Amino acid sequence: MGATGPAHREAATAPAPAAAPEMPVKTREEASPGYHQALAAHRAVATARRVDPAISEAVERQTRAMRELSRLAFPDPEPDPDGGPRPLEIARAQRRREADASHAAALRLARQERAARAASHETSLVRKSA
Repeated sequence: MGATGPAHREAATAPAPAAAPEMPVKTREEASPGYHQALAAHRAVATARRVDPAISEAVERQTRAMRELSRLAFPDPEPDPDGGPRPLEIARAQRRREADASHAAALRLARQERAARAASHETSLVRKSA
């Protein structure tokens, strides 16, 4: 059978559950004396967290190794003693020059194509008028 049976209609029309009545919220400070006694007993026997020295050493070794790998992968550029540009600045300038040259070549090509289209269009207009 489909989902249109009587059980489905009842579920679809069932009223929503009533909201919980508003009650004041109890905080730990307002709890009963028994709660405070139980909490104190638990805290008295709860063991402090123990850190395994071997794990701490392993974490430190791993952190040092990751920092060393990071330093090797991303070295700090040394300033040029002559005050000249750094290799990164030289590479950026070279890329900028190449991009400017490419842009200028693209503009020249677009102007040539536009001029060729305009000349072709003028030629076709002259032929139609003749």
